[in-house]
Amino acid sequence: MPSAMEGSEGGEEGEILRYEETEDNNVSPTDLSELLKEGTKESHDRAENTQFVKDFLKGRIKKELFKLATVALYFTYSALEEEMDRNKDNPVFAPLYFPLELHRKEALVKDLKYFYGEDWKEKVQCSEATQQYVDRIHHVGQHEPELLVAHAYTRYMGDLSGGQVLKKVAQRALKLPSTEEGIQFYVFDNISNAQQFKQLYRARMNALDLDKNTKERIVEEANRAFRFNMQVFDELDKIGRSLTEEAQDGGFPVHDGKGDIRKCPYYADKLGKAGPGCPYHAAVALAKQPLVQLVLAAPPAVAAGAAAWYIL
Repeated sequence: MPSAMEGSEGGEEGEILRYEETEDNNVSPTDLSELLKEGTKESHDRAENTQFVKDFLKGRIKKELFKLATVALYFTYSALEEEMDRNKDNPVFAPLYFPLELHRKEALVKDLKYFYGEDWKEKVQCSEATQQYVDRIHHVGQHEPELLVAHAYTRYMGDLSGGQVLKKVAQRALKLPSTEEGIQFYVFDNISNAQQFKQLYRARMNALDLDKNTKERIVEEANRAFRFNMQVFDELDKIGRSLTEEAQDGGFPVHDGKGDIRKCPYYADKLGKAGPGCPYHAAVALAKQPLVQLVLAAPPAVAAGAAAWYIL
């Protein structure tokens, strides 16, 4: 689910999560953009070294995992853009409100329709790790809107940087159409020059009327965002290790005709009847339903904070 930060396509894994492309001589060490750049370096390093991100960059991404990453992005951006809309007139965030240029929810809906069909809403669910991020975004948007800056910066600047590398990696590795179906998330039709737009965005951030304490809180929130991203990566990595080839097809399990189908927990659940027995079929059902595993395999939450799926 990465929307990786900055990098190039030559396999330079250590650079893929970097936002900044060029030095800007017009910034001050006390500018918010510089504080964020310096204050999140360690988080960048940890995120870029997660197994999921390293495998992704090498083109080792299973289609089912990419689909689940897209689902996580959908829930993340739905929450983020809902709270941005809520605060579009709030002076602590309003200068960074670029719905036409940046909003990703509708693009993600297109991707989900491509992967899951028109009835995609019935087939997806928010994972435990993603839900923690979503909850934090809603808390911030409703109670500490100045911290939305951290979430918007972490997500969108990453999408416009290394996210463009990940688009090409996914397109090749998953043999997606050249017409960009399935990767609309990474397509910004209303931004003609990503570098210029990022410079504008950083200038808007630096012009926000924020005191030192608030800037420090924003940097802390950005680091929280990275921690939540890494939770999602770990979650996906665990699912990837447990997926069988059959599970990657995303199909429903098929009963083999042995035993009483009504005693199988999976089918009992579908019928609204919980029952003992049939552990084999229960295991098969879980193995072949990655969305169920996405919930069950979630690691314990780290600090209450917010996240950027980035890297989702």
